[in-house]
Amino acid sequence: MGDIDEAIDRADQEAFTREPPKSAQARVNFLIRQLKTTKAVALELGVTQRSVERYRTGERKNPPKPIADRMDAAVRARWQPQVRKRRRRQAATATGITVETRAQFGYTAPVGTTDDGRFRRLTVHLPPAYARRLFDARQHGAGDQQLRDIVAEGLQEVYFKDGGRRAAGLEVAFTNIDYFDVSF
Repeated sequence: MGDIDEAIDRADQEAFTREPPKSAQARVNFLIRQLKTTKAVALELGVTQRSVERYRTGERKNPPKPIADRMDAAVRARWQPQVRKRRRRQAATATGITVETRAQFGYTAPVGTTDDGRFRRLTVHLPPAYARRLFDARQHGAGDQQLRDIVAEGLQEVYFKDGGRRAAGLEVAFTNIDYFDVSF
């Protein structure tokens, strides 16, 4: 999972209308309802099937931190799918997304290229078309580089070219991402 995937997941989780289950027993029961078997939950969490059964009955209550973290991540990944879908649809059709990043950019322009060794910190609102492309690419299994290209193209058009008012032949690419966050 890349920087952009993780940022989209974090933004998705901001849309929750209710908190996910907190206790190990409630989390495991939720996962069993989603995945249908204790064996599937055990594979997802990287524990034995018997451990899942113990968490389910409440016999074990406090999993070790790595297992608790995996439980939390598995639950959050499946929590309130309709709420997430509605938020993404709204961003892709009406509101767009806001990208906040600290990154190095490489440029190609008619006069030449540059690596531009300094980091830039940008907060840019991208129109719904870029949100739609980003969500569609992610849904179809696009890799991190493809997602970066979509975001870089959006930043190129909105920020660097200012909607076509300047830098006509400029092409922008991420060369290094220090920080990346998305909100929608």
